[in-house]
Amino acid sequence: MTISHYQLSMNLPNSITISRLIGLPFLFYFLTTPTPSHRWLSLVIFLLAASTDWVDGYLARKLNQVTELGKFLDPLVDKLLVLAPLLSLISLQQVPAWGVFLILGREIAIAGWRINPNLTGNTTIQGANIWGKLKTVSQITAIALLIAPLPQPWETISITVFWLSVFLTILSGVIYLLPNFSSN
Repeated sequence: MTISHYQLSMNLPNSITISRLIGLPFLFYFLTTPTPSHRWLSLVIFLLAASTDWVDGYLARKLNQVTELGKFLDPLVDKLLVLAPLLSLISLQQVPAWGVFLILGREIAIAGWRINPNLTGNTTIQGANIWGKLKTVSQITAIALLIAPLPQPWETISITVFWLSVFLTILSGVIYLLPNFSSN
């Protein structure tokens, strides 16, 4: 990749995508000392970072700046944004490690599948389908509920939404792979 190609690829939407990573160290820090105020700060950081996912996608389409780099970076940063707080929530014993492992396994498998043209038969990186978008929304909702210092009755709702996101994560992975298997 030449420098001029890199500069063309590093447009405003891609810069916004990368900026989402800035909040991750703060999330880890505040969730290692989970006072109510730290949890609220973590929630704000998480939701701000998550909201930029919509912004960068919107700008890429609106400004006609959709790039292969953006199609690669956006889901990668999404995965880091989801997995970072989930790792902290494991250590806080709010979610079971095996549930997070299912999410991680699906994310790694699909990421590898998406960027390997030998598996997909396609040299361009395929964007997320509606199931992938639903999966992401459910994960963000679950994580937000789990981070927030909500009263005891919300624990059941939060963990239910987490398991719904695990289900949608697996389902979206299967749906993503089915057309590829049937065409081979």
